[in-house]
Amino acid sequence: MGKFLIRRLLAAIPVLLLIIFFTFVVIRATPGGPFDMVGEGRRVPQAVIDGLNRQYGLDQPVLVQFGQYLVSLSRLDFGPSLGRSTIGEPVGNIISRSLPVSMQVGFMAVILGFLMGVPLGVLAALRHNTAVDYGATFFAVLGQSVPSLVLGPILIIVFAVKLNWLPVADMNGVWRSTLSNPGVIFSWNYISLAILPVFTLAIGMTAGIARLTRASLLQVLREDYIRTARAKGLKERVVIYGHALKNALIPVATILGPLLAGVLTGSFIIEQIFNIPGVGDKFVESVSSRDYNLLTGVTIVYSTFLVAGNILVDVMYTWLDPRIRFD
Repeated sequence: MGKFLIRRLLAAIPVLLLIIFFTFVVIRATPGGPFDMVGEGRRVPQAVIDGLNRQYGLDQPVLVQFGQYLVSLSRLDFGPSLGRSTIGEPVGNIISRSLPVSMQVGFMAVILGFLMGVPLGVLAALRHNTAVDYGATFFAVLGQSVPSLVLGPILIIVFAVKLNWLPVADMNGVWRSTLSNPGVIFSWNYISLAILPVFTLAIGMTAGIARLTRASLLQVLREDYIRTARAKGLKERVVIYGHALKNALIPVATILGPLLAGVLTGSFIIEQIFNIPGVGDKFVESVSSRDYNLLTGVTIVYSTFLVAGNILVDVMYTWLDPRIRFD
């Protein structure tokens, strides 16, 4: 296992370098620049643009800029922000301030998604072709069909506007207060603020996990070793949860890596709808303002999470199925 992890980590280095290179080049090839406009679409004088480009090294050839960026990146320096509202601020500070907020929402959504999706999929498989199975399948299809862009506002209208049960805006900075005081996450202010975005993000995951668990478990239940276990007189609970479910979760574990990378680094739609100051919100701002360094920095963080998540999935394979070996 140790040799496998070292090989995977070494293989990840050129992958990350290619991602950084293409992101770096493509964002600079798009029309417009970070200093072209200021306030309400007013054009900045060309002399000012040229001066800012020289100050931040944007007047040099792209390959020279890329080489300088790699040198800074080797010191874990993502460079200064080029956005209008955050110009000059280190990108690392922006990411370190917003990433924990996105991770809070994403981590809770993943846990909720698995806690609801796996039991629902198991129940549907064990009650195959019954009303329970049809109901679970209908919920899974509905959950994947309704995008969060639609579900989020519906939940806000029902639970925040009409019933006035839950808040939707972080007016008192509860999200950011968790950075200095982690105990805030156990307060009702935090929980009430997190319910709607976490549920909105988790419902799609729940539907996908339930469908995948159901299909995988139905296939495993037809295997010879399951029939043998039942023929030996083992209790049905032992057959299902001790033998079948672990192997059935292997396809489910496969999606865990991309899923974690996607939600832990922020959901653009969820953070925009619920006014969450996370990485997804900053990513949208960086695209609209052509903030090259912030956009590249967020992409690097996402890619690192994706690589780490895939390695984690490979390690989980050996726990779910002891027959799998990498050395």
